[in-house]
Amino acid sequence: MRLLDRYFLRELLIPLGYCLGGFLIFWIAFDVFANLGEFQRNGLLGRDIAEYYLVQAPEILVVILPMTLLLALLYSLTNHARHNEITAARVAGVSLWRLVVPYLGVGLLISLGSFALNELCVPNSTEAAKRILARRLGPGSGLAQAGEASGLPVRNERDRRDWVIGLYNTDTGEMLNPVVGWHDADGSYLQITARRAARLNGVWTFYDVEEFKTDLHTNLPPVPVLQTNVLAMAEFSETPEQIKSEIKISSSLALPGSGKTKKSDMSVAEILNYLRLHPNPSPSSRCWLYTKLYGRLAAPWTCVVVVLIAIPFGAVSGRRNVFMGVAGSIVICFAYFVVQQLALALGTGGYLAPWLAGWLPNLSFGLMGLGLTARIR
Repeated sequence: MRLLDRYFLRELLIPLGYCLGGFLIFWIAFDVFANLGEFQRNGLLGRDIAEYYLVQAPEILVVILPMTLLLALLYSLTNHARHNEITAARVAGVSLWRLVVPYLGVGLLISLGSFALNELCVPNSTEAAKRILARRLGPGSGLAQAGEASGLPVRNERDRRDWVIGLYNTDTGEMLNPVVGWHDADGSYLQITARRAARLNGVWTFYDVEEFKTDLHTNLPPVPVLQTNVLAMAEFSETPEQIKSEIKISSSLALPGSGKTKKSDMSVAEILNYLRLHPNPSPSSRCWLYTKLYGRLAAPWTCVVVVLIAIPFGAVSGRRNVFMGVAGSIVICFAYFVVQQLALALGTGGYLAPWLAGWLPNLSFGLMGLGLTARIR
């Protein structure tokens, strides 16, 4: 790494660290005041509250990292331009694009880190936070069983199989009182009921099982055909991950405006798992699902776009106040947020192609940044 790269990188990382710490403190302090009443009602101790925000830290970081990077970049670039350091480097034969290579590298690393957090940590952070909120409550409270869900219908449209699960543990994948129905090759309808089920070595195993058969061509009631203590169903291809995705996403599809499942709660893997069970969703569901999918794929790369848009706004030579970078970052963040929300709304409503709705903010701001940078003399 060249000496100039190290210098520019150091001058970026210092304000980046301060901005990140400041944003985290501001975000957590604001959230504490907003939720203090709930913490008191649930009887949480100080260490519980600290753990609550620790498990939510990945989700907070994913949200604030682009804003933090943009503010630090504009501050750093404005400071360099104010002291004519960028001009001096360019006179010495270093192109502007070569100067900002360290910034692009930082943006790429943060984007990859954000993608990893989105996929590995953020989807589970909300569930973990609910459990911390409920840990001081009695077993009769609704939040005390945050890892369980009851009365769940699961539809596998690909294999035409229906599940109704009495109680499902989203952590272990174990079921109580499951009922599974499907169409047999001869046209009859088969249904099994069990006391308990679990997936062992990749095979769903049911315990205390009864199987019934219904002839759909007659009005006769279901006929019992099997009763056994243990029944392994290797042909049941649904995985616990797919069932968990079905539970999470189907509730949002049923009430898309309720906010029950936020965009940040769903990972790319969960959306793809749902689409494996529902390869041909309805047109409205397809728009919603694929817009969420492309939006999820595009979101981490906002940090690279931030670098591209910050270069022309911060690298223009002249003796400007460094706080111009602060004001510029606020305006850019607001504009990006408006474009993002508008594009996602148009995509989920079917007025815009889902891939374009997800990538439009990055494409528009990235291309704008490239065009403005090319005009810098």
